[in-house]
Amino acid sequence: MADRIPQQPVDPITESDEFIAEALASASIPAILMSIVHLEGGVHALEGLARPGQVIMGELQGFMSDEDKSRIRSAALDALRAYRNRGCTLPSSPSTETIHEMMNLMVGEQVSADYVPMMTEELALDGGDPRRVEWSQSVSDEAKRNFPVLIIGAGMSGLLTAYRLQEAGIPFTVVEKNATVGGTWLENSYPGCRVDIANHFYCYSFEPNSEWTRYFAERDELLDYFEQFTDRHGLREHVRFNTEVTRAVFDEDTGRWRVSLRGADGGEEQLEAAVIVSAVGQLSRPRIPELPGLVDFEGLGFHSARWQHDVELEGKRVAVVGTGASSLQLVPELAKVAGKLEVFQRSPCWMTWNADYHSKTSEGKKWLLRHVPFYGRWYRFLLFWPGSDGLMPMLVVDPEWEHPERSVSESNDMLREVFTEYIRGQVGEDPELLAKVIPDYPPFGKRMLQDNGSWFAALKQDNVDLVTDGIKRVTATGIECEDGSQHELDVIVFATGFHANRFLWPMDIIGRDGVHLSEAWGDDPSAYLGITVPGFPNLFCLYGPGTNLAHAGSIIFHSECQVRYIMGCVREMVEKGLSTMDVRREVHDDYVARFDAEHERKVWAHPGMNSWYKNSRGRVTTTSPWLLLDYWRWTMQPDFSDYELR
Repeated sequence: MADRIPQQPVDPITESDEFIAEALASASIPAILMSIVHLEGGVHALEGLARPGQVIMGELQGFMSDEDKSRIRSAALDALRAYRNRGCTLPSSPSTETIHEMMNLMVGEQVSADYVPMMTEELALDGGDPRRVEWSQSVSDEAKRNFPVLIIGAGMSGLLTAYRLQEAGIPFTVVEKNATVGGTWLENSYPGCRVDIANHFYCYSFEPNSEWTRYFAERDELLDYFEQFTDRHGLREHVRFNTEVTRAVFDEDTGRWRVSLRGADGGEEQLEAAVIVSAVGQLSRPRIPELPGLVDFEGLGFHSARWQHDVELEGKRVAVVGTGASSLQLVPELAKVAGKLEVFQRSPCWMTWNADYHSKTSEGKKWLLRHVPFYGRWYRFLLFWPGSDGLMPMLVVDPEWEHPERSVSESNDMLREVFTEYIRGQVGEDPELLAKVIPDYPPFGKRMLQDNGSWFAALKQDNVDLVTDGIKRVTATGIECEDGSQHELDVIVFATGFHANRFLWPMDIIGRDGVHLSEAWGDDPSAYLGITVPGFPNLFCLYGPGTNLAHAGSIIFHSECQVRYIMGCVREMVEKGLSTMDVRREVHDDYVARFDAEHERKVWAHPGMNSWYKNSRGRVTTTSPWLLLDYWRWTMQPDFSDYELR
């Protein structure tokens, strides 16, 4: 007999047919089709209805005609009416085979059987939490109490770790350098700041939010999500705010970490931890370039991640240095208020059109997420699948490709043409601007960005100039470029990224034999699965070396994989009474060799690019080359033969 998937509870429907029909006008057609299957008890309910075309990222309606969409909404209304009238009960749940068939129907292509377990877990159609770690044997409360864990950072991944440890009954302390939780969504508050992953996917899988007001939430709403999560689960009482870890030393005799903390008042103290989980991320320490003369500037200069909200920019002469992700969001907002805005670009970015990038969600959509059975889970799947691994073949280097300076393969060159046409369509008849904004490197070689037209509209404003001459120095009154041009300024905003390659910096982490992690890594950080480092037992990294996602997925998905792996390690140590767990050097080195070999085949290692993905020698150290599927498999359960256990 086929496995049965339990039903997921939603709020009951009491609204009128007219209300439901109006809400369905906001429905994603592929997602509502899947709800019809649940409501009617099988895919037979879709007979006579059109099927979605192949879904691509950002397309939520399945490329269907208005007539076909109208028929589907009518069928959904019939199904929801019957569901409401029978007391909001559902037929038997679909079998796992039917779920696979539904996946194929929804995205307009064959979902490989290899992906079904991962995507079924992500769907979580039983309303449960399949990534929760359960004890495999009875463990005493005393054993748990004697295993304190220290989490460094109260951003997205730190809070996730705290939640999982609390579920397991393991004592923990979170050390956070800021005054509240939120990490990057606390520190980045510049105008226009928002997420660039659809926010109905950019949230914990077990904590969906039907109330997002935008498809791509702005910073304040994202911060509020994490604040509410913290308070709803009672995590705040475990956080030491305005406190930094300055040093951590592994004690070989006890198998514990001695950790030095410094509070806001400068006072220092120590605590002991069985395990340290670093959740400081890669993008937490702003980087301002060491430009000659910077200290002489008489105006105001600051990094976009340290926005000074008390500075009045109305009518001012403002420079934004950098044209990456933050700049793309920031510049259109500054263009509305600055008297003169000059954007200094080292290299342009590839970007793609997304009509919903600034769009608000309707009340109808929120109602559907709250009330229609399984609509929210399938909608999340719709966002995840086209942003999964399907793009990866286009990022693989073809060594026989004839135009390696512009692309890495024929399919990658096709992407280049699509993105170039979008840029041309936005710029219009301005050959000078067009020459500045079309990148000369392969698509996806650097971080791919999204645009709804606001970036190019800002660049074309009369008060905005895009400057591509290199910066020679900063003067007392502005910026001087290599061509000798002078740019008089009141304010310089540095949208110049972060010290992404300096993991755990500026903390001093000292492992076995007195080895300092900063010295062991230097400019070349590495970790097994991006999580563990030989010689540093009981230390686990989240969003560590080689785990940035540049081709697919969401960093929250990746963090959930990593936290499940770490919790598997914690469970093993507590259940077996282990004091240390240290990844074997040969396991780590083999992983790094495979990591580097895989990158040699991928666009990110293209020799013509300089990006924050690479270290000073051109080795990619920050970004993952792996399929999401592979990484998900590798992190489901630790292989303890990979570790020296004591």
